[in-house]
Amino acid sequence: MDKDKKKTLTISSDLKKKIDTTSISTSGKKSFFVEKKKPFKPNKSFNKPSPGPNTNTDVKKKNFARKFIEQQATKDFIKKDNKPAGKSKLRLKGPVDKRDFKLTVSRALNVEEIEIKQRSLASVKRARLKEKKKPDGEEKKEFKKVIREVKIPEQITIQELSNRMAEKSSDIIKFLFNMKVVATINHNIDKDTAEYIVKEFGHKPILEEKPSIEKNKSKQKFEGDVRNRPPVVTIMGHVDHGKTSLLDSLRDSNVVSVEHGGITQHIGAYQVKTEDNKLITFIDTPGHAAFTEMRARGSKITDIVILVVAADDGIKPQTVEAIKHAKAAKVPIIVAINKCDLPEKNISKIKNEMMQYELIAEDLSGDTLFVEVSALKKLNLDKLKESILLQSEILDLKASYNDKAAGVVIESKIDKGKGPVSTILISNGKLKRGDFFICGDTWGKIRAMINYEGKTVNEAFPSMPVEILGMNSSAYAGAEFMVTETEDEAKKLSEFRSTSTAQNKNLAKDKTTLFENVKEKDELNIIIKSDVQGSSEALKMAINKIEHKEVEAKIILSDIGMVNETDVSLAKASNAILIGFNVKPNREAKKLAEEQKVTVKFFNIIYEAIDHVEKSLSGLLEPDIKETVLGSAEIQKVFKVSTAGKIAGSKVLNGEIRSKSKARIIRDGVVVYTGEILSIYREKNQVKEVGTGFECGISIKDFIDFKEKDVIESYLAEEIRRSI
Repeated sequence: MDKDKKKTLTISSDLKKKIDTTSISTSGKKSFFVEKKKPFKPNKSFNKPSPGPNTNTDVKKKNFARKFIEQQATKDFIKKDNKPAGKSKLRLKGPVDKRDFKLTVSRALNVEEIEIKQRSLASVKRARLKEKKKPDGEEKKEFKKVIREVKIPEQITIQELSNRMAEKSSDIIKFLFNMKVVATINHNIDKDTAEYIVKEFGHKPILEEKPSIEKNKSKQKFEGDVRNRPPVVTIMGHVDHGKTSLLDSLRDSNVVSVEHGGITQHIGAYQVKTEDNKLITFIDTPGHAAFTEMRARGSKITDIVILVVAADDGIKPQTVEAIKHAKAAKVPIIVAINKCDLPEKNISKIKNEMMQYELIAEDLSGDTLFVEVSALKKLNLDKLKESILLQSEILDLKASYNDKAAGVVIESKIDKGKGPVSTILISNGKLKRGDFFICGDTWGKIRAMINYEGKTVNEAFPSMPVEILGMNSSAYAGAEFMVTETEDEAKKLSEFRSTSTAQNKNLAKDKTTLFENVKEKDELNIIIKSDVQGSSEALKMAINKIEHKEVEAKIILSDIGMVNETDVSLAKASNAILIGFNVKPNREAKKLAEEQKVTVKFFNIIYEAIDHVEKSLSGLLEPDIKETVLGSAEIQKVFKVSTAGKIAGSKVLNGEIRSKSKARIIRDGVVVYTGEILSIYREKNQVKEVGTGFECGISIKDFIDFKEKDVIESYLAEEIRRSI
């Protein structure tokens, strides 16, 4: 059959259906004409049932048979069609009844290709009416807002809060803007603000609870094997009053020899046995002013403070500071008057001076124990131990020996071979090898424990200082240490603390964003690398105390470990000086520093490091200019010289006019130019200076606009370097 050939379909009147002559084209492929042979005219009897007992049944059977045949023919037609449905569209020519789209038996048998059966308009209307119709008494449902329970942490971003409330972040920002608060989706807000926003948006705020171990950390357990523990004694005092020497004598060691500059720069923890085999834990703290934070940390973890005062020196600033720390921590003080073997000792003076700090000796009707000792001669050390044990009995110090261990970090460092290493002082419980723990915002598993004698141990008990290995990162000094039940609990708690710390930092950053551009001081960027955390903190604190209205030190990094290539690269990028304290650079870092010309300084004594920073800050200060007026001359006449340009013929009024000196041109009392005297002519000869009363010709560098009666003032400008 040709593609353009048309078919004529004739439908007899037996179908009893009205069909108009219609031309149907299937996308240019084949077309057919449907024409009625004889118009169908319904008579009156058409709608009436034929006589007979089963008229209705016969009509229903005929209609069912007709529909069944049409459906079967449609299925057969679809099966014969090889093309997927929906490829071609029907284009109708002329007026068409909507019912003509229905595939009938006749069309299915005589037409090869009809691919689309469209939905009639009537069916669409019926569907819409059905949706609009409601049963009697039923009202149209209105949208109800879902009220959610929103968990609120300590800090949360606006984006996260909007996600938890299922609200648009723009709506929250608009709400804050109406409250005259400008914020973005990345801004952090505190829990109180977040709670208020949640309530205003119609939701229910629920404050996030801390992990169970975090909530109960302040509640110290004393379960099981509870007994007396050794006292923790902190030795404090002024620098060079003999604290470490006294400790050396107590433990028969020689620690002071390894300390740089003869001063203690780390917190050391040791245990000493008495004659009756009782243990005393000693903590040695630095005496220099820079180590205030370290001393404060020592006073928080101690039971008793030994205040060392030199008999020949008396009370000094750090002595007073140590007294304040001890009183703030509410711990008893035992005064050890050292260097009693010296002839210039003055014990009575020290006791009298101590009275103004409410430290009254027993022989003066007080309750403070005073012990006269000599670390060098090892005098009265037994009396000092007895005083400590006596004070500990009064305090009645107890702890559990089988509970989960808890303690505090005394010192932290990164060992090249061992990795992160921390010195832990156990306050309660028993620490075992293999325990999982949380320390600050880091966690780990005890791989090894080393006691104060350098021996590996498998267990540690209350008041015992040990070095632990197994941290996934370095912990900060002063961090709380706790043993957890499982590894998962340690990880979750570490994640919680890390998130809280980051949120607090972000919140503080958001609060200070508006003030960042206010600073007008010149900044000196500094990178600090130290051997231990405590020394790094002490140096950082000492540098931050350096104040000046024009310059300031900005520490961009303070870390522990040796100086590496990353530190050098950061110093180069940030134009910073790099300070290494008790550390050395590796070979690659040293080579890179030389190539990049980065300033790297290494120190073993904290005074020297602080002095270096102060000198560097002084270099940023603008020098003071000191002016010395030499003399002045008045211009009488202006001459033009071909070789030298315009020359000011002048008479020296006072002092002298000196060649190559600074000069001001003063016109009617106003300085119109400041420059340099290029040359001076006297009787056609060039001279270096001209005295009072003499006439001369003066030429000024880059200036020719001389006027008569102008005054030329000659002066010297000297730069004076300033220091902090």
